[in-house]
Amino acid sequence: MRILFITDNFPPEVNAPATRTYEHGKEWVEAGAEVTILTCFPNFPQGRVYDGYKNKLKQVEEIDGMKVIRLWSYMSANQGFMKRTLDYMSFAWMSTVFGLFEKADVIVATSPQFFTTWSGWFLSKLKRKPWIFELRDLWPESIATVGAMSKESRVFKLLEKIELGLYWSSDLVIPNTPAFKTNLVNRGIPEEKMHVIPNGANLELFDSTRTNPELKKKLGIKEDFVVGYIGTHGLAHSLDFVMESIAGVEFNNVHFLFIGDGAEKERVKGIALSNNLKNVTFLDPIPKEVIPVYLAMTDASLVPLKKSDTFKTVIPSKIFEACAMGKPIILGVEGQAKEIIDEFGAGISFEPENSEEFVDAINKLKSDTELYKSLSSNALNLAKAYDRKKLAKEMLQVIRDRVVNR
Repeated sequence: MRILFITDNFPPEVNAPATRTYEHGKEWVEAGAEVTILTCFPNFPQGRVYDGYKNKLKQVEEIDGMKVIRLWSYMSANQGFMKRTLDYMSFAWMSTVFGLFEKADVIVATSPQFFTTWSGWFLSKLKRKPWIFELRDLWPESIATVGAMSKESRVFKLLEKIELGLYWSSDLVIPNTPAFKTNLVNRGIPEEKMHVIPNGANLELFDSTRTNPELKKKLGIKEDFVVGYIGTHGLAHSLDFVMESIAGVEFNNVHFLFIGDGAEKERVKGIALSNNLKNVTFLDPIPKEVIPVYLAMTDASLVPLKKSDTFKTVIPSKIFEACAMGKPIILGVEGQAKEIIDEFGAGISFEPENSEEFVDAINKLKSDTELYKSLSSNALNLAKAYDRKKLAKEMLQVIRDRVVNR
């Protein structure tokens, strides 16, 4: 089976879409599939091409058995609606044109970003092959949630009509949360048209037996209890609230480590600087294979989002990676994510953007040794239930049974 996979993000980028696509594709190759990835040159989230690459017309690589075709695109930092839209649409156009010359039995297009699915639809029609909409984000709804677009605008309503049309036109929709599936069913998309494949963790890479006291010393972190956040510092992640909450309380022997980049990073760093916070460290993004090294140094993983009904449908992928390392989750997300954490007892939840509950969650986790041990053990159980290898094999089987061999 030949799979043509369209994604805006791919390693060496380290965000959730890049990681999921790479790990799924690697498993599919090992299972005998031919996998071709259409992507752009790595530049997320700064909008600058990574060292070792040049934003040229086309470059072909082989990565772990996958044929990876990198295409030119207009590059923009992950901020500013118009520039990001140009970024997304340029890749959609390029992937459509160059995708015509690649053989495929099935086409998979993943969101975010939304415009990759436009390319999937076009290629499906032009090549007369089935296509799959992998749904990772309810776009354009999520854009409106962070204030980048009004739900009452004509543009939003037009994009929403296109969104629904793409769901209908695809041969299969693969949402990564049950809530996304429910959202689509409530909007008229047939339940039988969907199959949920959630995010998960690479249990070989994220090893809970790792320790790293040397790194802690190297970074100059003297506090015993380290709360880590590794991921995009974007509009949706509520890190300004986190920093203002830290500034408003004198924590006892607690350090906060933030690793990553994004549209809000400089503003969040500015809050820390203006409040002269000594128990906060900011680091640049790190390669995926190094993330477990830094997670090993932390004691708990912070997973916040803005308070919004839209984000009740989201399950951040960083939950699974931290749990695979045995790190309890400090969760500021309602809905699906909270249900999973509560089901396994893998962390402590606080109401999004509620400073008092946020501070209480950290202090409780730090002070109660028995609770910490229990949550850590439960976190490992959660990760085992969401083993990425098993989920990748399930998705491949679904593609075979419901699309290619139907």
